[in-house]
Amino acid sequence: MKNRISLFLMLMIFAGVGHAELKIGFVNVAKVLEKAPQAAKAKTRLETEFSPRDKALVAQQKEIKTLEEKLSRDSAVMSEDERRRLEKDVLDKKRDAARAQQEFSEDFNMRRNEELGNLQKRIVEAVRALAKEESFDLLLTDGVIYANDQIDVTSRVQQKLETLSQ
Repeated sequence: MKNRISLFLMLMIFAGVGHAELKIGFVNVAKVLEKAPQAAKAKTRLETEFSPRDKALVAQQKEIKTLEEKLSRDSAVMSEDERRRLEKDVLDKKRDAARAQQEFSEDFNMRRNEELGNLQKRIVEAVRALAKEESFDLLLTDGVIYANDQIDVTSRVQQKLETLSQ
C-alpha cells in the first residue's frame, strides 16, 4: 500500500511539474538512529536511571537461590514448621521478584519508548532543516527499495543531527 501511494505521489509530481528538474533525496532513518549522538546519550540516561533497580532484582534472585539451596540442603533436618515457613518464604519472594521484574520491564519499555520518540522527533527536525537548507523537493525514508548513492543524504542528516545536539 505504501509503495502504491509513493508511486502515485511520484507520478503526480512528475505530471504536475512537467520537465522541471526535481531535487530528490533518500534518508536511511535506521542508520541515523543507530549513529545519532542523542541515541548514545539516551542509552546512558536509561542505564543510569534503571541500573539501581536492575541490581536490586539481581540481588533478589540471589537471595531466592540461596534460600532454595538451604531448603534442599537442610529440609531433612528441619522441623515441619521450619520447612513450611521456609517454603512459604521462598514462594513469597519468588512472587515479589516476578512482580518487580514485570514492573521493571514495563517501566523500562515505557521510558525507552519516550526516549525513542524524542529522538525520532529530533531526526524529523534535522531532515526538514536539511531539506529546506539544500532546497530538496522530495526526501524519502521508509519503503524505498533502492536509492542511488547520489541521492542518499543520510550522512548529511547525521551531521545536521550532531549540530542540533550541541
